[in-house]
Amino acid sequence: MKYLFFDIECACVYKNVAKMCAFGYVLTDEKFNVLEREDILLNPRGKFHLTDRKGREGLVLPYEYEDFKKYPTFPAEYPRIKALLEEKDCIVLGHATVNDVNYLNLETKRYKLPSFRFFYHDTQFFYMNAQKNFTRQYGLQAMAEELGVEFTPHRAVDDAYATMRVCRRLCEREGTDVTGLAEKYRIRAGRINGYRIQTPSSEGLREYYAEKEEKREAHMKAHEEFYRFVNKHMNRRKKGGSLEGKIFCFARDIEDDVSVSRKLVEAIFASGGQYTSHPTECNVYIAREEEEPRAKNAITAGAAFIPLEQLESALETI
Repeated sequence: MKYLFFDIECACVYKNVAKMCAFGYVLTDEKFNVLEREDILLNPRGKFHLTDRKGREGLVLPYEYEDFKKYPTFPAEYPRIKALLEEKDCIVLGHATVNDVNYLNLETKRYKLPSFRFFYHDTQFFYMNAQKNFTRQYGLQAMAEELGVEFTPHRAVDDAYATMRVCRRLCEREGTDVTGLAEKYRIRAGRINGYRIQTPSSEGLREYYAEKEEKREAHMKAHEEFYRFVNKHMNRRKKGGSLEGKIFCFARDIEDDVSVSRKLVEAIFASGGQYTSHPTECNVYIAREEEEPRAKNAITAGAAFIPLEQLESALETI
């Protein structure tokens, strides 16, 4: 069994267009010994309009752009690239691989070529499973730094080589190989076939989504319970109390802690205060931390910030 690590650079990427200019790959044996390493450069047949992952301009590739005009177009190199990726004795890997698989898919459609057909793994997804963290998509450079790997970003073959070294280091840390990583974290490889792309999945990712959905449902239940209480008691508040004219708003986590939020808002109503769900409409904002986004919105709109503990202490004396 061999490993094929690949990376793609494009002259431009839009929603339904990805004009490839480089297909870099590194072929190794099961012990990560390099057998082949090459940057297949392509004439993208279009201008370079480079943006980063967030769509911001300013990304620069370490190539001479004018040189690309003398290279073959994608259809000319398609058979060789297809043979590399569809080799039966190879496990295909990349970093955030689904992006590169999508670029291949768009180019085959652009030139009306048959779809690629292969399974693939993603070192970023391996790392997310190993870290048990699915809230962050680790960049190749960040992973390389954490694992002690140096490379020049955005040269396709160098990115492919860095991806290989990151994968090797991760396998060494986990005491296994690529197949062992997939088995350990119950990772199902991604796939492209018939122009349809399936992303990799794992038991850890499914558990993360299940937990996320459980938290969402708990939040919705707490939210509904809290606002039923607010709407029911708002018009019963005491007029002319010590908090008359004060309009309060709580941070989300305080609202969701119904055992706390109900007691607080009940005490606020008993002293003549009001409550709003909109931080920009309050004049007193309550949170555990001033740095959370809703607190910043409230303060910018002119509200006073009061820590939760201070409000609880003040209401006890009323």
